[in-house]
Amino acid sequence: MAESERRSPPDSSEDILPATQNFIIPKKEIHTVPDMGKWKRSQAYADYIGFILTLNEGVKGKKLSVEYRVSEAIEKLVALLNTLDRWIDETPPVDQPSRFGNKAYRTWYAKLDEEAENLVATVVPTHLAAAVPEVAVYLKESVGNSTRIDYGTGHEAAFAAFLCCLCKIGVLRVDDQIAIVFKVFNRYLEVMRKLQKTYRMEPAGSQGVWGLDDFQFLPFIWGSSQLIDHPNLEPRHFVDEKAVNENHKDYMFLECILFITEMKTGPFAEHSNQLWNISAVPSWSKVNQGLIRMYKAECLEKFPVIQHFKFGSLLPIQPVTSC
Repeated sequence: MAESERRSPPDSSEDILPATQNFIIPKKEIHTVPDMGKWKRSQAYADYIGFILTLNEGVKGKKLSVEYRVSEAIEKLVALLNTLDRWIDETPPVDQPSRFGNKAYRTWYAKLDEEAENLVATVVPTHLAAAVPEVAVYLKESVGNSTRIDYGTGHEAAFAAFLCCLCKIGVLRVDDQIAIVFKVFNRYLEVMRKLQKTYRMEPAGSQGVWGLDDFQFLPFIWGSSQLIDHPNLEPRHFVDEKAVNENHKDYMFLECILFITEMKTGPFAEHSNQLWNISAVPSWSKVNQGLIRMYKAECLEKFPVIQHFKFGSLLPIQPVTSC
């Protein structure tokens, strides 16, 4: 891995917001393929990838069941996600001729669209209330598209951006790192899987058998980091049903594999070819490094994904300023 990737960036929660911080409603800035250069040079890109890599380092070699600090902000974020989960129960799928893309999802989404700022206000302290409209945009972007009734890695990235923004305004702190992944992001994954199953959401921009997964990417990165230097489990074991069943509660990567095998039929090598290939990699650290490279190439550097990303004052499109 490149030296810049190996060294953890400073935690963004230590950035002190200027007293005159002007929060703005994030908007799209990447309108054409040539605009992708602006994204890769932007402060938003540097902060986003830095956030992903910091968390990657934070969960290295740790089980989901490890003890870690759970702050009040983390508890409030879990409560927010529990609310989204409850709304799914209150919005059952409707009878319709089409098997995929149940229109009840639009009813569920409309509730989130209406309540997002109120939900975010339960997490953000009152002295930071001005940040709520900006941060809430990323929450609304993180649960799928209500027109197409689809979900993909761009929506997942919006949730990571939501968490990154909460770090930048100081709601989440350095010592929340493990809980951000194990408690908040893991709960988010559970709610997204429930959405995908309940409303039969389409994968957004899926590459079919040639993509890593129809819906997610980050839990494979962080999940492979968890397994680095594991005494028994090697990459070849994740295609072994027994190993997955015995260990999925401790490792996000194996939980993802379990969900795929529940949702898809047929030989694993056929429906998840990329993952099958990864199972031949000799070590988890090599898997982790390869997945980070793949995430940049297949998600962060792809116009169809990044054209939907929104930029504001916390994740700005302006180029990185060298200190």
